[in-house]
Amino acid sequence: MSAAAAQADAAIASTAYIGIGSNLEQPVHQVLQARDALARLPDTRLLALSPLYRSPALGPGQQPDYVNAVAAIETRLAAHALLDALQAVEAKRGRVRGSVQWAPRILDLDLLVYGDSEIRDQRLTVPHPRLAQRAFVLKPLLDIAPNLTVPGLGPVTMLLSNLSEASLQRVPETEMAIDRREDAL
Repeated sequence: MSAAAAQADAAIASTAYIGIGSNLEQPVHQVLQARDALARLPDTRLLALSPLYRSPALGPGQQPDYVNAVAAIETRLAAHALLDALQAVEAKRGRVRGSVQWAPRILDLDLLVYGDSEIRDQRLTVPHPRLAQRAFVLKPLLDIAPNLTVPGLGPVTMLLSNLSEASLQRVPETEMAIDRREDAL
């Protein structure tokens, strides 16, 4: 994409959906802090945050459960600039990118959907390449965007109907309220 095309693309606000996950260092707190960081991104407005869900970790060895959510944002950032901003938030929260896929993480922010775009290049694939395989992403996405059709994949309702939600547990509001009280101290 040329620089002029990227600037023109960024001038139009797009709705994007961001997957948020954490299984280290108070995961509920990490997810709520990520929500706040998304709301502070330049040229971006937080539209919604799904309920939080706890699910078993994917990946190597014994890991703590993950807490996951999805945020909807409206942004004028181009997709790659948004990816850079998300990775900066992860780094600021202490995420260290390593060679082990699905290792435990303080914070994981995934660009799931960016408007009606389909992007496939060396740095970014949108929609997220494993979105249709993950109930812990699709259920919170359904909660905030029940009528969403994921570009190239189909309606979120249909995608979720192909998966089991049995391993998902909604995080109680009381647990999130405790986290908010601790933040205020």
